[in-house]
Amino acid sequence: MAKNFVRFQYKNQIDWGMIANEEILPLHIGDLTTKDLLVGLQKKRIKTPTNNTTQKTISKNKITILSPITAPCQVICQGANYKKHSLEAGLNPKSKTYNLFFTKSDVAITTAIGDVIRPKHVELLDYEIELGIIFGKEINEDLDLHSYNPKDYITALFIANDISARDIQLPQLQWYKGKSYRTFFPAGPILAVLEPNDFDQMDLLELNLTVNGQVRQSAKANQMVYPPKETIAELSRFARIQVGDVLLTGTPSGCALQAPGKLKQIFASFLPEHKKWEVFIKGQKKRKEYLQPGDKIKATIRTSDGMLDLGEQILLVKQG
Repeated sequence: MAKNFVRFQYKNQIDWGMIANEEILPLHIGDLTTKDLLVGLQKKRIKTPTNNTTQKTISKNKITILSPITAPCQVICQGANYKKHSLEAGLNPKSKTYNLFFTKSDVAITTAIGDVIRPKHVELLDYEIELGIIFGKEINEDLDLHSYNPKDYITALFIANDISARDIQLPQLQWYKGKSYRTFFPAGPILAVLEPNDFDQMDLLELNLTVNGQVRQSAKANQMVYPPKETIAELSRFARIQVGDVLLTGTPSGCALQAPGKLKQIFASFLPEHKKWEVFIKGQKKRKEYLQPGDKIKATIRTSDGMLDLGEQILLVKQG
């Protein structure tokens, strides 16, 4: 069974701990980076307490949860990796015969239990629940899809929310900018370090996100167009991966973003570029699904039997 770790602050000190019976077992290793934690676990320099330990625990309600993903790290993302989301984004899944990659700044990393800040100039703020993968081994060569074992490279999982400013990302064609403002990458709360038998559970993970109690996104990880094994093999052809780097595997349907209908798209194609995007933004502003200050976002990723559970994100949208 996966070992669930949290990075937390307690009495002005930052540490890592294991979750056991809803309590925190501190590791007393200080504020290590995610990379150093993983390397320490792999080389057994960091000892994990057992469930029957007599070690003193800390109650969850006495700590402040921090992001289990630390900077610096490379944040690689997949776009339109669920068929229904491709459709709502205006892409034809039959025509999209490629794996769409982009990056996100590690400046955006923030805690899973806290605030998402909407910048003053942003009006179309969107949510995207995603299964996050953390690499536990460097990739410096091409991996053969048929012979390599993803268990050698995927070391842990976590919940990610790829917060996006659609009015920056799309009209300006600025994916990196539109997805990288501070607090646009809530991560955690749990870093689930996998055991060999946990990999069979990955396809069974259920992704669910609500806004103000209303279900917006719900899907299983097995609905990905390009699953992790295929994605990592392709990624190895053009990227150097370090321990602690992360891959966000795409979001299901249900985002606030909704592409205009075909007739509107045809009409817009005759307009000058700036007019086309003015029409797009005007249409999107009519959608009530976009995040507003005061909205509460909750997100979970877990198997139905709870054997693999990445915790719960609880986020409050605030105006910058």
